[in-house]
Amino acid sequence: MSVEQQIEQKLTAGLNFQILDIVNESHMHSGTRLDTHFKLVAVSDDFAGKRLIQRHQAIFGLLGDLMQNPIHALSMHLYTAEEWEERAGEVPLSPKCLGGSKRDKQKQTKH
Repeated sequence: MSVEQQIEQKLTAGLNFQILDIVNESHMHSGTRLDTHFKLVAVSDDFAGKRLIQRHQAIFGLLGDLMQNPIHALSMHLYTAEEWEERAGEVPLSPKCLGGSKRDKQKQTKH
């Protein structure tokens, strides 16, 4: 089962979603490992009345061991249906990777 499928399975077992979009952004990052960087867009009325940190804690709680390995980074955009409607379905773009391999960082520091 792919990491994306595992994420979906764990999340849908714990929350009800109107929208659940899991995007593998690993290709945007340096390194050879695949399936390590993800963007999560989730719309659920289960988030109603919860602060952002509580929403994140709920997701982290459901993903548990996946957050230790293989997931290295998880960008979360978590909304209620009302918030999603107010945003007109707009989600922030993911930033370009500022990391890189040790070799890439050494190249950047040499002039």
